[in-house]
Amino acid sequence: MSGRVESPPPKARRPDSTSPPVSTPAQAPAPAPASASSQQPEWKFNPDEYTVGWICALTTEYVAAKEFLDDKAVQPKYRSPNDNNAYALGTIAGHKVVIAVLPAGEYGTSTAASVARDMLRSFRNVRMGLMVGIGGGAPRAGHDIRLGDIVVSISRNGKPAVRQYDFGKAIQGREFQMTGNLNQPPVLLLAAVNDLEARFQSEDHGLQGAIDEVLKKKPKLASRYGKPAPGTDRLFKAHVTHDGEAGCRGAADCVGTPSSLRQRGEKGEHEESPAIHYGLVASANSLMKDALVRDRLAAAEGVLCFEMEAAGLMNHFPCLVVRGICDYSDSHKNKQWQGYAAMAAAAYARELLRRIPPSQVEAEKKILASSTSPSFRNGGEVRD
Repeated sequence: MSGRVESPPPKARRPDSTSPPVSTPAQAPAPAPASASSQQPEWKFNPDEYTVGWICALTTEYVAAKEFLDDKAVQPKYRSPNDNNAYALGTIAGHKVVIAVLPAGEYGTSTAASVARDMLRSFRNVRMGLMVGIGGGAPRAGHDIRLGDIVVSISRNGKPAVRQYDFGKAIQGREFQMTGNLNQPPVLLLAAVNDLEARFQSEDHGLQGAIDEVLKKKPKLASRYGKPAPGTDRLFKAHVTHDGEAGCRGAADCVGTPSSLRQRGEKGEHEESPAIHYGLVASANSLMKDALVRDRLAAAEGVLCFEMEAAGLMNHFPCLVVRGICDYSDSHKNKQWQGYAAMAAAAYARELLRRIPPSQVEAEKKILASSTSPSFRNGGEVRD
């Protein structure tokens, strides 16, 4: 976590016993010069200034998110007694942004909901949410999703933005049916997505340049968060599973043969990387590692991406889900592309916030005030 810790005031020195007595009245010691940390004292921190809540599931995502803050703020020493989150605070294009990450080793929809609830206990003025991180892609005809690409959760072709695919009904003689849709992302975010999509059709999005700039400033991140070699992006045919029980550790583990890989053409001359895809994000409490199920849901429901947290947020912490694609939701899943995918998602989220005036966010209703969940509202009194 970033931030500065205030240094304690210097202790007064005990008078030297050999010093001659002083006849003048004792005077108070001169104040110590202000340290870098004391220039931003704790009392200046105002949690009500933070209007954008950004949630990450993994440390990798949290690291990437913090690097795209324009400025980083000191850490608050006071939070709600019921708030167990760790935070990074800062600004993006005038927005005050609070970033939280799920506890280490804990995943899924219920954990994400708990993190969002705790955030709203300490930051009651949050009016807009983002869930930013990595996910598994579901490429199909018309959606040439590659590793490192970005999927943004919006409603397309009558499909919702986010759907929980392990929630539904089983009817004898039929396939499992997903039932019920989750709330849509806030209209303000959807309008900004549409604005960016239109802009990027005629202009370069510059996301790769933004990632390169971060890595240039922080070269220590390059090996883990830089873009892997193109040859490591391999999409296996659905029936080809990874050999061995240990799982795929990287590209060297799953080299593949021409007969086992889906053949895909090179990107066009004017196609930018990472590419941005818009549509349905499927969420569940279990990890998708089955290419046959992936392809079936992609064909039947229009799923572009699989992940494990968004379904726990949408109805009580309305947010836009932005996922960088780090694998293909199959048995060849590995961590090689996770760092770069997290960077790509964070770069897009920052660009999105740059398109929204802070005054428009201030005009939105507080998430805490609009939530219908007692567990979210019972964090304390809602202030107007």
